[in-house]
Amino acid sequence: MNNQHTRNFYIIPYVFWIALFVVAPIILVLYYSFVDIEGHITLDNYVKFFTPVYLKMTVSSFWYAFLITAFSLLIGYPTAYFLTKTKNKQLWLLLIILPSWINLLLKAYAFLGIFGAYGVTNSILEIIGIGAKQILFTDFSFVFVSVYIFIPFMILPIFNALEKLNPTLLDASRDLGASKWTTFRRVIFPLTLDGVKSGCQVVFIPALSLFMLTRLIAGNRVITLGTAIEQHFLVTQDWGMGSTIAVFLILAMFIIMMVTGRKRRGQ
Repeated sequence: MNNQHTRNFYIIPYVFWIALFVVAPIILVLYYSFVDIEGHITLDNYVKFFTPVYLKMTVSSFWYAFLITAFSLLIGYPTAYFLTKTKNKQLWLLLIILPSWINLLLKAYAFLGIFGAYGVTNSILEIIGIGAKQILFTDFSFVFVSVYIFIPFMILPIFNALEKLNPTLLDASRDLGASKWTTFRRVIFPLTLDGVKSGCQVVFIPALSLFMLTRLIAGNRVITLGTAIEQHFLVTQDWGMGSTIAVFLILAMFIIMMVTGRKRRGQ
């Protein structure tokens, strides 16, 4: 009985934290989504969201988030797989994760120099005879920098899933005559699917709401829902419309978490 009371006592700070910094902000966002710019209760924000402008923005946000997640997975899975085969895999993993400790703004400004008109990339292109190109403020630069920033979060859960893989299953697959590709397709990948789902979840969800990179790297040529939220809250001061967009982003994130976490919860 005393242990039960002790556990209940220690759980109070966590409940208070969640209520204050998770539940309360969501309730505020939901409330402001029903308020227009003049402070009146209305449904106009939701009606406005389903106009072609915002629907196109939503499709664009999901498309770029999909591209960032897909490229992160295509690069991250082989990287995680080869890491498990190296001798100093923990050291290599640390070197991959280390850039994620650097402030996002600093990394964005670093790429402004790398991809700029007089940056390192254009200098190399001129040396090899291709000539300077407009790399910055393009879709390519936005996706490239986003993948660079998010790829450690894709590699880590996949690496952990591969590390937990029972090696005797691979030996059994080879003993039964399966090729390396068949072993990967029928044994390795299915057994590490939870790691893939976790990686896709932690990349896709924040990629949906990117706004700083769209401004610094893409030069506002890439417009996402995150950019729209920033504009409505900081420029137009239309908190109601910004909150409405945020509500749909929160719903999308919950759906994504449910889809990517369904199998794991059922186990």
